[in-house]
Amino acid sequence: MKALICEQYSQPPVLTLNDVAPPEVAPGTIRIKVACAGVNFPDTLMVEGRYQVKPPLPFTPGSEAAGTIEGIGEGVTGFAIGDRVMAMEYHGALGELMVANAGNVVLLPGSMPFDVAAGFTTNYATSYHALKQRAELRPGQTVLVLGAGGGVGITAVELAKLMGARVIAAASTDEKLALCREYGADEVINYSEEDLREGIRRTTAGAGPDVVYDPVGGQYAEPAFRSIGWGGKYLVVGFAAGEIPRLPFNLPLIKGASIVGVICGIFRDKEPEAYQQNLQELLEFYVRGQLRPHISKRFTLERSADAIAWIAAGKAQGKIIVEVG
Repeated sequence: MKALICEQYSQPPVLTLNDVAPPEVAPGTIRIKVACAGVNFPDTLMVEGRYQVKPPLPFTPGSEAAGTIEGIGEGVTGFAIGDRVMAMEYHGALGELMVANAGNVVLLPGSMPFDVAAGFTTNYATSYHALKQRAELRPGQTVLVLGAGGGVGITAVELAKLMGARVIAAASTDEKLALCREYGADEVINYSEEDLREGIRRTTAGAGPDVVYDPVGGQYAEPAFRSIGWGGKYLVVGFAAGEIPRLPFNLPLIKGASIVGVICGIFRDKEPEAYQQNLQELLEFYVRGQLRPHISKRFTLERSADAIAWIAAGKAQGKIIVEVG
């Protein structure tokens, strides 16, 4: 089988498309013939050796895939050969075959195509976990989404609006903000052209947001936290800017605010029942037409290294998909 291989941790990463042996089906696992794979920002960190999970080298990157079941391990029930499924793992998706733990595999509703399914789990599951469990978002609250045009950002805009919030989208270009408007943003801030704190003051009448969703970090974290409303929750989702911010501890004190970590992969591992419930609710939203996954660019498996580079360069708007099968 063909698969993208990371042979050493480096920046830029060393990635090659190789012929490799198919992954073995161990007890409790499912082997999937991959039709499409999703590419996410954590994939770029993993191949550079900067992610909290470091697979032994060499390994195949890619955290989410959709396709058909080709093999079922001992002890697995509820699935059959040929079932259409999607899966989220830490790595292994950018190849013709992927093995996933059965608990991380979900049957697809009949109306969901493989390309949409391949980009569904990581971004939507992350944003829904962030807003539902970590922020405990209530209708009528105001949510500020930083990096709102990116993969997780656009899903946060869409889900926050669906959950009854007033949504402010902040991003670096007018093009990304136009997309956010299409997905429900009530107000927008172009922080390449407007001071972020001034933009937050303008769009919240000085009150500040109840929730800040931050997958960016870097230079925007402190001004966003300084602008948060009383008792607000600051969701730490990631550090796409490449810099982990350092906040003065007096800020949460004087704001009565909380800094709340969001990491969906560990949530999935620690609370599998809650994670599966979230996924089923998200799939119901999709089937009812309440979610519209946005795929902005597609790559072939032969160009999957370019897909990772595209994400690393900050060019993604919505989802990047690799068409494998």
